[in-house]
Amino acid sequence: MRMYDLILKKRNGGELTKPEIDYMIRNYTDGKIPDYQMAAMMMAIYFRGMNERETADLTLAMADSGDRLDLSDIPGIKVDKHSTGGVGDKTSMALGPMTAACGLPVAKMSGRGLGHTGGTIDKLESFPGFRTELSEEQFRRQVRDIGIAIMGQTADLAPADKKLYALRDVTGTVDNMSLIASSIMSKKLAAGADAIVLDVKTGSGAFMKEEADSRALAEAMVDIGRKTGRKMAAVISDMDQPLGRAVGNALEVREAIDTLRGQGPRDFTELCLTLGSQMLLCGERAKTPEEARELLQEAIRSGRALEKLADMVEAQGGSREDVYHPENLANASLQIRITAPDSGYIRHIACDEIGMCSLMLGGGREKKEDVIDLTVGFELCRKVGEYVEKGGCLAVMHANDPDRAAAARERFLNAVEIGAEKPAERPLIVDIR
Repeated sequence: MRMYDLILKKRNGGELTKPEIDYMIRNYTDGKIPDYQMAAMMMAIYFRGMNERETADLTLAMADSGDRLDLSDIPGIKVDKHSTGGVGDKTSMALGPMTAACGLPVAKMSGRGLGHTGGTIDKLESFPGFRTELSEEQFRRQVRDIGIAIMGQTADLAPADKKLYALRDVTGTVDNMSLIASSIMSKKLAAGADAIVLDVKTGSGAFMKEEADSRALAEAMVDIGRKTGRKMAAVISDMDQPLGRAVGNALEVREAIDTLRGQGPRDFTELCLTLGSQMLLCGERAKTPEEARELLQEAIRSGRALEKLADMVEAQGGSREDVYHPENLANASLQIRITAPDSGYIRHIACDEIGMCSLMLGGGREKKEDVIDLTVGFELCRKVGEYVEKGGCLAVMHANDPDRAAAARERFLNAVEIGAEKPAERPLIVDIR
């Protein structure tokens, strides 16, 4: 068997067999297949696609490429959550502590920034000293002791996905349903949780732009999970504009903290309550969505949710004082108001373009080895449906490089459409599967 032949087969629209997929993943993980050949395969898959059987086989091959985490010694149903990625999506930093404060063990393995979206691990590293590289024993012990741990993907868990995740980011092969499904579910299966709740995005800022594609992705991942004995739920949520008002690592950390204080943006808070309700239902901590929502709201009102975030940050090397005083986190040197060229309603925000603006400032990766500037990004003063006067604030840009800031400002203005008529409101929660 040769990788060259498999590339040609998929390029020409052929169907890869399970032995061929196993061979490809095993040898790429071992370093016997070079990046340039796997990049060619990813591009072939991007254009030719994979069927359900191929996608399932790819997922299992990636999950079996390393160790599988055993969480059976932790009492209760362990629940994990994953988002397909978006702009301003800081959900895990608020949702994890909210659900853990309700007594549900949260064992989460997260990734770094991919394409125009940010990664939970990068955002958490806005806390000075925060460690995301935990050993499996440290991870298990922390979930047992405080009920929550969020760590980066270890070299031993789904190592094939870790390599492919970085390669896809820089080769234009991110937004393919089979590759996204296999990437997410291979990590989730390897991470050992009993139940998995998925936040599948749809809209201009999502990898799946069309609602039908988002539904298909959700169904594919739920099917993979249930076939392997996991409790599954998928929420399809809107990502046609940035989630919340903060875009950028440290800025999003502050917004997540505001949300745990009960002062977060309406859309972001609603998404956390919806996803958290599904997690509590899967974890058998509540019997109805209404009961689950009330438990989550009480965790916020009582301060237990914020305290749980502080516990996690402290356990992983940061200072709990930074949770209670997020103004201590590093700031960019420049804060620049972007003002509206005309009066009117915000009719549309090209969500993926806002993500690219943040990337231009240094808030994302263009190459695998890039170092992210955690302080840059945007705070949106207006969102879709809101009115702005000419000269009024559209956003505050946080930057450290004047030249990058000038280019990002121009791109930002091109991404915002202002008009005389107020647009129809899009639902935040599209469906729950």
